Amino acid sequence: MRFLPPRLSTLLLTIVWALPAHAIEVHAVRLWAGPDSTRVVLDLSGSAQHSLLVLKNPDRVVLDVSARLASGSRAPPGAGAIKQVRMGRRPSGDLRIVFDLSRPIRAKSFLAAPNDRYGYRLVIDFGSLAGEETPVKAEHARPQARDLIIAIDAGHGGEDPGAIGKNGTREKDVVLAIARVLAQRVNTEPGMKAVLTRNGDYFVPLRDRMRRARAQQADLFVSIHADSIRDRSVDGSSVYILSQRGATDEAARWLAERENASDLIGGVSLEDKDDVLASVLLDLSQSASLSASQAAAEHVLHQLNLVGEIRKPLVQQARFVVLKSPDIPSMLVETAYISNPQEEQRLRGAAHQAKLAAAIHQGLREYFYSDPPAGTRIAQLAAGTPRPALATATGDSGG
Repeated sequence: MRFLPPRLSTLLLTIVWALPAHAIEVHAVRLWAGPDSTRVVLDLSGSAQHSLLVLKNPDRVVLDVSARLASGSRAPPGAGAIKQVRMGRRPSGDLRIVFDLSRPIRAKSFLAAPNDRYGYRLVIDFGSLAGEETPVKAEHARPQARDLIIAIDAGHGGEDPGAIGKNGTREKDVVLAIARVLAQRVNTEPGMKAVLTRNGDYFVPLRDRMRRARAQQADLFVSIHADSIRDRSVDGSSVYILSQRGATDEAARWLAERENASDLIGGVSLEDKDDVLASVLLDLSQSASLSASQAAAEHVLHQLNLVGEIRKPLVQQARFVVLKSPDIPSMLVETAYISNPQEEQRLRGAAHQAKLAAAIHQGLREYFYSDPPAGTRIAQLAAGTPRPALATATGDSGG
């Protein structure tokens, strides 16, 4: 065996160790901007180290990545809080990306491991500063004879397409279309008002979806999805609520963080309560919320059964993060299996999207008329006047 001269061996070792960092390439820089947050994703050829620095005067975020920019890759145009994106190579060979901002923001980053759809991704989330978020108001601030607020959550979005059908249909697109039609129907219902957690192709973190519903003092939260499974013959709708295990986990989280939180549970702060009282209040709120979730979900599942196949005849339970609001009845509707070719084709059509939206709306309507919250217009309509005509879930958009 021949040995290299010491100086040459050291030189070669240095080159070998240096190669991995600069052999990593950034294939693309993608940006999605929503009304309250912006996400940037770097598609990488491998794992890379990075650093993130938030600077002021002027406001900007500096990202250094131990990688080089692949040939043909360009900076995306600015959007949202990002005025422009500048990219350049540092003397060390690292890639530097500067995000010039229109206002002060907070920024955080993480490296996402490869999955069956993407390789390595470096994700940077830009959001409002803590003091800029919409505060959650107490229940007593609501006016008398108020409208019911329905928070409608279109799953996925932005760089997260959700499930993808055999013919390329993306879950994020069809569920947004269904959510928009559902919002139209809700807004034409006397005594109801819809709010969308997202109304465009951008990513919203799961807990931010919950926060947006709570900030709007929502009476009910509905998350819209389209399921996927390896067996393409599987079809049908299903409806989920939070499992008891998920509720227990969330209660522990709220109790642990209550001293640093200003959120209210049913209009009551936990911050100044002792452990026992806080636990009791939280348990009462969660129990009422889960009971209402079950009842509302059963109505929606029944209506979905009238417009198509249902996969599971009973309301299911799961630990989905978006269902964990302790004081808002919440459900997640898997409208269909996008992995099934026939259901994928139906999901692409506006008529079927309208049928699904009509079924969900009708289920919600039946639930609220069967047990209307006090002080709402629905309560007045249910008690004192004939109910508005009940639309059928046949594809009429209601608009």
